[in-house]
Amino acid sequence: MAQAYQKYLDPAVLNQIRHLEVTARNVVEGFLAGLHKSPYKGFSVEFAQHREYVPGDDLRYLDWKAYAKSDKYYIKEYEEETNFRAVVVLDTSESMRYQSGELKSKLDYGRYMAASLAYLVQKQSDAAGLALFDEKLYDWVPPATSQVTLMRMLASMHERVPQKKTNIGDVLVDVAQRSGRRSLVMVISDLFDKVEHLKRGLEHLAARKHDVIVFNVMDPQEREFTFDRLTQFIGLEEYPDLLVDPRSLRKAYLEEVEHFTTAVRRACLRARSDYVAIDTAMPLDVALQAYLAKRSGRRG
Repeated sequence: MAQAYQKYLDPAVLNQIRHLEVTARNVVEGFLAGLHKSPYKGFSVEFAQHREYVPGDDLRYLDWKAYAKSDKYYIKEYEEETNFRAVVVLDTSESMRYQSGELKSKLDYGRYMAASLAYLVQKQSDAAGLALFDEKLYDWVPPATSQVTLMRMLASMHERVPQKKTNIGDVLVDVAQRSGRRSLVMVISDLFDKVEHLKRGLEHLAARKHDVIVFNVMDPQEREFTFDRLTQFIGLEEYPDLLVDPRSLRKAYLEEVEHFTTAVRRACLRARSDYVAIDTAMPLDVALQAYLAKRSGRRG
């Protein structure tokens, strides 16, 4: 877990975005999400974990039962109550493996983004959770404020090998149902699925009053298609390999990409969700600073 923690929380990125707050546009459970200060002080009632006692700790929270069993002093830590919950929904389908040149794959870029957003939310003393998906939602980490939860999220992202197709519609319906109370839902995906599926999922989230940001992560070659010689394209998500002259396809391909992104933007707009195009050539700190500053109404 420590390895995953160090890998995805890049200090250079976090240093650039530490002053920005992840804020939700809507009033969530009566509070302006992301801008509130928790009214709870100290420990709350929900147990989170044990840790070893260090001099200076409040002796009221020593676990005497644990001491009796182990002859060591342990402090009981509790989950701080919070008014704001955020869920990062990360696509780990096979198409997210794609990368060009020395750039990060879409999945690795998404992992770093997910880690940074979760860190920012917890830095505000708010609750962050994670949903990983491909054909279905296969891992769910409920939102919490504890570092134990953050470590679990990072380890889960680190361990997954992308290998299946994308089914984002059913996944977002599942997320809408699992999230319960209103939350900020941050989707990180190349969205390579039928737009109708995405639309259905976003409508379920909107119906439950969740605030949604869709980060559409793509490699620059997927957007620009600058290949200029006979090329074999390896099929992902059960598509066949193709040997083609890309120059003869470029115009039609770019038109299809434009049609797709326009339809996705429209689906997000109709569901009152934010749409953010992310290019893996863009430094992550720049991408997050620009969007989060705009969303919070502050300059990065």
